[in-house]
Amino acid sequence: QVQVVESGGKLVRPGDSLRLSCAVSGRTSYHMGWFRQALGEEREFVAVMSADSGTINYTDSVRGRFSISRDSVNNIIYLQMDNLKPDDTAVYFCAADVDVRLPLRRYSRAYDFWGQGTQVTVSS
Repeated sequence: QVQVVESGGKLVRPGDSLRLSCAVSGRTSYHMGWFRQALGEEREFVAVMSADSGTINYTDSVRGRFSISRDSVNNIIYLQMDNLKPDDTAVYFCAADVDVRLPLRRYSRAYDFWGQGTQVTVSS
């Protein structure tokens, strides 16, 4: 059974940095995506890393500010978020796409296992 657990969300000020963690158990081969959902909005794609860590995609609004990385030893995926803005406020989810034969995908229904989400609030 694959389990995905996010952590690290909290209240921060604009311009601050924050690192989210996503611990995965039960599987070591997967594309890992990060999504977010603001209150009253649809869930949106943030970033994805391929199973071999060789390909990474970001949505335009976070490119240059966010970076995704993987600790393969401990099976943890990180989302480093710098220069945070109020528009980044959302519940952040990580999700595993286990069909690694396919290219990276940005739509949520492609992902098989989801975490419970962690709240990130950016406010002065």
